[in-house]
Amino acid sequence: MVTVVGSDLGIRYVMFSNDAHRKPLERLHISDTDIHDSVHDAVTQLQEYFRGVRCEFELPLDLQGTEFQIDAWSALAKVPYGLTASYGQQAASIGRPRAVRAIGGANGRNPVAIVLPCHRIVGADGSLTGFGGGIAVKKWLLDHEQSMLHSATGNCA
Repeated sequence: MVTVVGSDLGIRYVMFSNDAHRKPLERLHISDTDIHDSVHDAVTQLQEYFRGVRCEFELPLDLQGTEFQIDAWSALAKVPYGLTASYGQQAASIGRPRAVRAIGGANGRNPVAIVLPCHRIVGADGSLTGFGGGIAVKKWLLDHEQSMLHSATGNCA
């Protein structure tokens, strides 16, 4: 299960029910009547992603984090659909090639899973490591993208 939370500025969270790093939702004062337009857009785009007709997200984001975290999260959007990059490659892409462990920590706190695709980041040897939604979900997301790339119905080839 995925939960989407928006603010007046954009999407704040896309998170899994079993997320390894709980998000501070109590500070958002969420009620059932507080559904921002950005949440509707995010849900629509996530549905399109899962159907294989959307490869990139076009959503305003309300990222809350340190400058380093926001740089790390922004770099995730540059990893193309269906491909992977290593933590080292991600660190180098933001000009911090020695910050591999810090990149892993930032990715673990990625507030907008799938939209900023931390599932596309793998170990230097290609192994599936760390993911807030669990390794099985990470594998499923990567397999999903691969299957859509090679599918006649997918729009992401």
